[in-house]
Amino acid sequence: MSLEPPAAGDPRRWADLIVPPRSGAPWTAIAAAVVVLAACSGGSDASTDSSAPSDASGPTTVGEPTPVSGTEAEAEAEAVPAARQPEGFSTVTARITETDGDVCEVCVWLADTPEERGRGLMFVTDLGDAVGMVFAFDEPLIGSFYMFQTPTPLSIAWFGADGERVGSADMAPCLDTPAGECPLYSPDAPYDLALEVFEGGLDDLGIGPGARLELLDGTEAERCPLAVDATG
Repeated sequence: MSLEPPAAGDPRRWADLIVPPRSGAPWTAIAAAVVVLAACSGGSDASTDSSAPSDASGPTTVGEPTPVSGTEAEAEAEAVPAARQPEGFSTVTARITETDGDVCEVCVWLADTPEERGRGLMFVTDLGDAVGMVFAFDEPLIGSFYMFQTPTPLSIAWFGADGERVGSADMAPCLDTPAGECPLYSPDAPYDLALEVFEGGLDDLGIGPGARLELLDGTEAERCPLAVDATG
């Protein structure tokens, strides 16, 4: 099935269809708790690659609409402070098996509802104590991301139902262009997890070809554990 990109002036972070290519592959369940995190040391062999399809004229896209008018989005963008963190999201611990086989655990913002996935890192300039934001879906799908009203250059990696990386890309901000004209980014294979970090951050996390990602049960929390520890 083929869909057009979002219409001009539509401030959605995503377009409006989820297309599961197969079923029966749920992602790791999330509950509530706090854990101690280990630091990742990026491997020198890690690399990113642009995995966007060669033909993006009629992409299958994923996501849900965010009820904000174009005028409201422009006003919000103008009011963005120098350091704006994600708001209204919880955090979760992600376990990364790096390209060189090392394993580490990091704290990430969690977008696992339609509204959260639709908003993503729009207007965000500061990740706080998290290393990025993970987008989690109930079953694998094929679809595109775009950078409308997202001021910070990002790198993204997509992970299949078995947790293995299936693609990555660097994504440039799309601030002064209508939403429907923003570049689209997607892998060539189904995914049910996607991790966005500030540009270049995938290397620091050792996420290259062969890397894996999983979300740990019982680790969803309001803030990253290290932030909780720091404030008592």
